[in-house]
Amino acid sequence: MPAQRRLRLNAFTMNVVSHIVQGQWTREDTRQREYTKLDPWVELAQLLERGKFDAVFFADVVGAYDVYQGSRDASVRNAVQFPVNDPSALVPVLAHVTEHLGLAFTLSILQEHPFSFARRASTLDHYSDGRVAWNIVTSYLENAARNLGYGDLPLHDTRYDRGDEYLEVLYKLWEGSWEDDAVVADRERGIYADPAKVHEIGHVGEYYDVVGPHLSEPSPQRTPVLFQAGSSERGREFAARHAEATFIVAQNIRGARANVDDLRARLVRHGRHPDDLLVFQGLTVITAATEAEALAKEREVQEQLSEEGTFAVVSGWLGADLGAYDPDTPIGDLRTNSQEGIIKGLAEAAPDHTWRFGDLVKRIANTRIVGTPEQVADELQAWHEEGGIDGVNLTYTTTPGSFVDFIDGVVPVLQERGIVQREYREGTLREKLFDGQVGPRLSPRHPGAAYRRGVPAGVRS
Repeated sequence: MPAQRRLRLNAFTMNVVSHIVQGQWTREDTRQREYTKLDPWVELAQLLERGKFDAVFFADVVGAYDVYQGSRDASVRNAVQFPVNDPSALVPVLAHVTEHLGLAFTLSILQEHPFSFARRASTLDHYSDGRVAWNIVTSYLENAARNLGYGDLPLHDTRYDRGDEYLEVLYKLWEGSWEDDAVVADRERGIYADPAKVHEIGHVGEYYDVVGPHLSEPSPQRTPVLFQAGSSERGREFAARHAEATFIVAQNIRGARANVDDLRARLVRHGRHPDDLLVFQGLTVITAATEAEALAKEREVQEQLSEEGTFAVVSGWLGADLGAYDPDTPIGDLRTNSQEGIIKGLAEAAPDHTWRFGDLVKRIANTRIVGTPEQVADELQAWHEEGGIDGVNLTYTTTPGSFVDFIDGVVPVLQERGIVQREYREGTLREKLFDGQVGPRLSPRHPGAAYRRGVPAGVRS
């Protein structure tokens, strides 16, 4: 009998005051207002490691939400992912105070040249002993594009075209620039690295010209674990080609299964195995010892929920001012240049594909499980077994309180059922996430592996 698939657990957070569930920063029982201090982040990382979480997953944006009502005022008032600090700066600190926890950070392909980013990622992978993951995003805020010198936000599919080339440059730098035995560290001869085994990459493309060589010597994973969060048609193709893990926001188990099945089929078409991609669902859990207590906690969240903040963040995600739409507009009629996957995910989750625009606002950041630890475990097990997901990106309402409740209440139930891990596997984050089925480096089936020295040119796809 095959071993039971386990459910991976990520904590979904952001280096901001208010991330997904808006308005909760005003409560007394949260440390969100202390986001500029290191202590809350250290406390969270050590808590997650105690709870045997696979990783802490940092979201990020590089622009202000200024779509709702035509200005950024609502976002500034409600601290809607603004102000925002660099999540990658936390990685060395959290790596130093933990031993096993994965450290996933987001960086947009628009915000940093691939030659520079390659060094940043390798440095972080070195400092964490191979526990780094990168969440690849292509940006969706017009404000970000203007500030980064692009003028208007490039078209949705064009951003993914640029992303494909961005990854090609990175693979050449991470996988092909340094041979495995380039570093000799010969003290007697005074030779640290063999010049004949450090190579330029000579990339000339539509968006980037990069000579090389890569500035950093090979890190434990070389290429960090590759996360991705796009669920549009083009985003799913990008995931099927490049990603090792992808973050989805299905609105129910039906929608998750449709998304997962679609992704698995795409992987096969790209010459990869269906299990080469781990699918993480975003969920908010509110739990307590009794159902009544859990429902009371949910009412507290609702009482503090900022409607204006929610409208501001969702408007930014969609690139559409929510104030300009009739709530009865069918979601299929909404077309934007921002996050098309949100609309696709809602359509897949609706039994008759007829949900309205008002449903979007209510559900988009609000996929919740509320109940006792046993009830929550039942729901998570259903998402895992019926929905086909491999993991959860757990969103908080208060921090670290939401994670404390989950770790002390739900994790022991899931561990008793054999659904989540009791101990960490040794090795890099890639080895941990894939339960030792792959080594520290990219799977040979991954397109990035074709850029390794000694791989026949015909292997490249």
